[in-house]
Amino acid sequence: MAKKTAPLMPATDELLQRFGERLRLARRRRHLASKHVAERAGMAPMTLRSLERGGSGVTMGAYLAVMQVLGIERDLDMLGQADPLGRELQDSRFPTGRAHVAVSRAQIKQQVEVSAPQRLGGPPVPVRQAGTAAPIVRQRAKPADDAGAWTRDSGFTSARSLADLIKPRAPVPKKRRG
Repeated sequence: MAKKTAPLMPATDELLQRFGERLRLARRRRHLASKHVAERAGMAPMTLRSLERGGSGVTMGAYLAVMQVLGIERDLDMLGQADPLGRELQDSRFPTGRAHVAVSRAQIKQQVEVSAPQRLGGPPVPVRQAGTAAPIVRQRAKPADDAGAWTRDSGFTSARSLADLIKPRAPVPKKRRG
């Protein structure tokens, strides 16, 4: 007996049905018989039929196998890339306080990559993207001639200084077997 899946909301179920219809349309555009696609995807024709109807009981792997047969599996990479809600939630949780500088969402959008001349040691030359305000250019911390000065100035903690914080334990004597 097949496992029961959690019921989907009507709008989500409709999305899945439209996705199944698009997969059926893609198969038909390629003039591929459902029997051949099912065979290549490693599933029963009945599973393919359910998949093309947008069945919620069909596994994601089955959907991806059919997409692979149709040559559109790379489309899966586009799902969830934008994620505006997730990014907004992430931006709202920026740490504040002395250790961190709170940056507004507008300022984050304004940040752009710094050009190649600065990476090669030249002055900062901002690379502007279309529709952005003046970019925020941050200087990278560069190691000074004295490595100790660089670690002090940048807040870097070396492995040696961390190891110095740990007190060595006295060795535990081994028990002898008699």
